[in-house]
Amino acid sequence: SSVEEMDEVLIRNWNQRVKANDTVYVLGDLMFRNHKPPEEYLKQLRGKKHLFTGNHDRDWTKKVQLDDYFESVNKLDFISDGKHQMTLCHFPMMSWPHNTRAYMVFGHIHNNTDAEYWPLICNSELMLNAGVDINDFMPITFDEMVANNRRHKEMFIARCQLEQNRKG
Repeated sequence: SSVEEMDEVLIRNWNQRVKANDTVYVLGDLMFRNHKPPEEYLKQLRGKKHLFTGNHDRDWTKKVQLDDYFESVNKLDFISDGKHQMTLCHFPMMSWPHNTRAYMVFGHIHNNTDAEYWPLICNSELMLNAGVDINDFMPITFDEMVANNRRHKEMFIARCQLEQNRKG
């Protein structure tokens, strides 16, 4: 019902999922037009956080001593959880190292399916949207992100098929 309520819910969702020693990768746009100083939000969020800066992080990150709240701050990085190789970036990339076996994990697009690049993302099992809009507005595990992306892409395909059937 309000920005304040949204902030409270997002912080509560975060802290219900994240313990103090958990590692969290934030794929950008952590804050935008925040109503409180950034530190007021950051000090409430549990976990060992790694920030990948997004287009909406430009202003608030200039006002904060980032290493007080983040283990690292990057635009792009390559990681492995022991099972999966991943390229992490706020912006989806159409080509990335080892793109036949490594995942491209990104934010930026929210749940937008109208952009020209969406069909490429939709048709790739290796491109994963980490944005809260399709991930239940809370931090998620890698396996949950895979399942949520699969569901989001399948729903889009089903909508397209339904529209085609209506058009005859």
